[in-house]
Amino acid sequence: MGVCNLCEAICGLELTIEGRDVLSVRGNRADPLSRGHICPKGVAIADVYADPDRLRRPVRRVGEGPDAQWLEIGWDEAFDLVATRLARVIEEHGDDALGVYLGNPNAHSLGSMTHGTAMFKSFRTKNRYSATSVDQLPHQLVAHLMFGHQLFLPIPDIDRTSWFLVIGANPMASNGSLMTVPDFPQRARDLKARGGRMVVLDPRRTETARIADEHHFVRPGTDAWVLMAMLHVLTVEADDAPTVAAYVDGLATVVDLVADFTPERAEAMSGLPAGEIRRLAHELAAAGAGVVYSRIGVSAGPWGTVCQWAVNCLNILSGNLDRVGGAMFTTPAIDAVGTGLIGRGHHDAWRSRVRGLPETAGELPVSALREEIETPGDGQVRALLTVAGNPVLSTPDGSRLDGVLPGLDFMAAVDIYVNETTRHADVILPPTTALERDHYDLVFHLLAVRNTARFTPGVFEKEDDQRHDWQIFREITLRTTARLSRRAPLKKRVIQRARLTASPTFLIGQLLRRGTSGVTLKKLRARPAGIDLGPLRGGQLPGRLPSKGRRLDLAPALVVQDVARLAAMPTPVGDELLLIGRRHQQDCNSWMHNSARLTKGRPRHQLLMNPADLADREIVDGARVRVTSRIGSVEVEVAASEDLMPGVVSLPHGYGHARDGVLMTRSREVAGVSVNDLTDPELLDVSGNAALNGVPVAVTAC
Repeated sequence: MGVCNLCEAICGLELTIEGRDVLSVRGNRADPLSRGHICPKGVAIADVYADPDRLRRPVRRVGEGPDAQWLEIGWDEAFDLVATRLARVIEEHGDDALGVYLGNPNAHSLGSMTHGTAMFKSFRTKNRYSATSVDQLPHQLVAHLMFGHQLFLPIPDIDRTSWFLVIGANPMASNGSLMTVPDFPQRARDLKARGGRMVVLDPRRTETARIADEHHFVRPGTDAWVLMAMLHVLTVEADDAPTVAAYVDGLATVVDLVADFTPERAEAMSGLPAGEIRRLAHELAAAGAGVVYSRIGVSAGPWGTVCQWAVNCLNILSGNLDRVGGAMFTTPAIDAVGTGLIGRGHHDAWRSRVRGLPETAGELPVSALREEIETPGDGQVRALLTVAGNPVLSTPDGSRLDGVLPGLDFMAAVDIYVNETTRHADVILPPTTALERDHYDLVFHLLAVRNTARFTPGVFEKEDDQRHDWQIFREITLRTTARLSRRAPLKKRVIQRARLTASPTFLIGQLLRRGTSGVTLKKLRARPAGIDLGPLRGGQLPGRLPSKGRRLDLAPALVVQDVARLAAMPTPVGDELLLIGRRHQQDCNSWMHNSARLTKGRPRHQLLMNPADLADREIVDGARVRVTSRIGSVEVEVAASEDLMPGVVSLPHGYGHARDGVLMTRSREVAGVSVNDLTDPELLDVSGNAALNGVPVAVTAC
């Protein structure tokens, strides 16, 4: 038995192995959540394990630029080198001189969730960054402001809903996100079979839109207008005044906020007809069980926070929060929210040095990282530690970040590849891969469409000269803090060492024993396919609200202020093109292109563009074009597609590997450019999340 923890679907696997080789990978039909489902990435988990390009022992860079060489060194030498250099920078320039960046895979690693978190807390730097601020930060901020905890997130009860509105999300390709929903295709068929409906709003006819009952184009960056107009219909235009539960505050403020956001104004902004907006609002209100769901197409836009707040408001005002078939809350075996294992979050406790951008949940927007490295002064980032991240391809204006990394005093990476970012590191410490370590999902059981629990032991024992990620985090933490003149009290250091020495598996056993589900590690070991804890349960509020007083704030001040800014947004004019990203089921951000099985077949790197927009610019299908934004330009082939709304163009995320020093053989052969050589670090949502969608661009023939 195994688990695919490459994406949020956390599908159960059955593996056939011989010695240390994987012969086949299949979906596990006995898994109560994934039910035998598997996508191409799940099969390719074996490719990552067997990849000859992945690092297995520490390497140190010798030389600069394209001529740099990587020399294997011992683990003790590597740990001491990293600890000495990090401590030196902190001692000479202060805590904030160290910058840390966490990539997306950290949320999928048990060792990172336990020991990695402890490592980053041991560093007192304010220069903390992660992929969160190019992804789901608005969702977390809104959950914190409305419900009292950043990960107390309502989950669509897709297995029992009758009306499902999907905005800026593509679960057919992503397998769900902030909605752990393996086997979405079957669940969508089941929805239709029981007479339910799915409606998709998106500027591209996505894979999800193609199977929906309806799809409507919406201009990028204007989803907030559509959602606000739907709220207007449910409140101002309703025959009866809306009502909410006694524990909900702020209804009158919401009614006032949406008063001027009429469907007619929303049509002028978004392109979605006013009549359709009214109809969708009425259908939601009339559905016996309906739910609205939005994701990265919205959260990685200029109004991500307002959008996610409006989605919650729609679910609340339509009576669909905390009820069967609506937006519900999980009851996992390990409640990372209720136990305080993951912090509540906060906002604007400090600000970035250069641009004054507010932190959220202890992290600054990653859009500020480059300027914090290149701008001299107190607090300048002089050393950088990245963990399973590739911000050169994954964050705005990646080419300029690429250009400033060589100027760091020191850089270390915990990673299995020499990629576009880690090629600048002085030392790379490679952890074991998913098939070599134990796993329990602390986050994604919390976000799943059904309550389940599953522990997966490592399929292979690690080799003697390998280290798990938690062992790497332990050594970096203990050896770096030992070299600092500022030392924690002895009692705190003893507790820290004890916690870091305990394995993640031991800690999971302790956490399960403290829970109320009756699930233990022993029971999970006896049932490796997982234990079914039943469907999502309604009627949990207000008892489970993490907020003080068990109150739900329908109108947080930060959102109220941003709605005023939204109201002043000018009506779109002219023939400006807007750039959006896209994902494919065979892509996994920027790091799975080294698998031949995932990159074979038709190329999918092209700029997609509506035929009418091509004709207006006298560009032919298949031509090479130059795409230019405020911050840069790229050259790429264009492909005509009726799936794109006129005025919208699309490039996929995670491409652009052909750079000097990248040691990923297959990836370098994959055509394509990085969309983040065009995205603008100054385009931000109020949360600090990058607005990667809706970037103004020009397209010309080369």
